[in-house]
This record gives sequence, structure tokens and C-alpha cells, in this order.
Amino acid sequence: MADNVPIAGKGLLESLTSFAATLVGIMHTRLNMVSNDLEEYHAHVVAQLVLVQVAQFFIGMGVVLATILLVVAFWDTERLLVLGFLAAFYLVLGLSVGAVAMRKSRARPRPFAASMSELYKDRQQLAPRS
Repeated sequence: MADNVPIAGKGLLESLTSFAATLVGIMHTRLNMVSNDLEEYHAHVVAQLVLVQVAQFFIGMGVVLATILLVVAFWDTERLLVLGFLAAFYLVLGLSVGAVAMRKSRARPRPFAASMSELYKDRQQLAPRS
């Protein structure tokens, strides 16, 4: 009778360990699916950004033509001053926006990377040992 108690206790512990490993496995799978969905969303956002850049190109062409119009309008009086001011304004604006964009693009980690790593470790620890 005394021999049956440790065996029953060990069976319950193994059952609970197996159940916990199954739960961690399910969570790992679900988080992996969410991570894949976020990566697909990222690809969608990149495609939208390409379209935005095409729109920016045509807006840029409009700005260039407006600049030419201003230079032609002030051709007889202050054409160099107007051209220099507009060129400096566009360069400063473009460089500052480019610096902000580079900083933001470098700071993006993979979604849920730390959580996925921890869940994998938990799954390995709770897996039944053979």
C-alpha cells in the first residue's frame, strides 16, 4: 500500500507537467501565428509606403515647378536670393525628415521576439523527459 502512494503522486505530477507543457505549446503556437500576422501587416505597410513615396515624387515635382515659377517671377529683381532660400529650405526639411525616418526604421524589433524565446524555454523545461 505504501508503494502505491509515490507512484500515484508521480503520475499526477507527470500529468500536470504534461498539461502545462501542452498549454505552453498552445501559447507558443498562437504567439507564433500572431507574429506571422504582424509580419504580413508589416509587408502591407511597406507596400503602402511605396505608394506614398510615388505620391511624394509627384508632389516633389509640383514643388520643383512652383520653385521654377517663383524664380521666373523674380527673375529681374532677386532671382538668386529666392532660389538660394528655397533650396536651403528644401534641403534642411528633407535631411531632417530623412534622419527621423532612419532613426525609426532602425528601432523596430521583431514583434513578440522576447516572449517567443521565453515560451520556448518554458516549453523545453516542462516537456516530459525520456
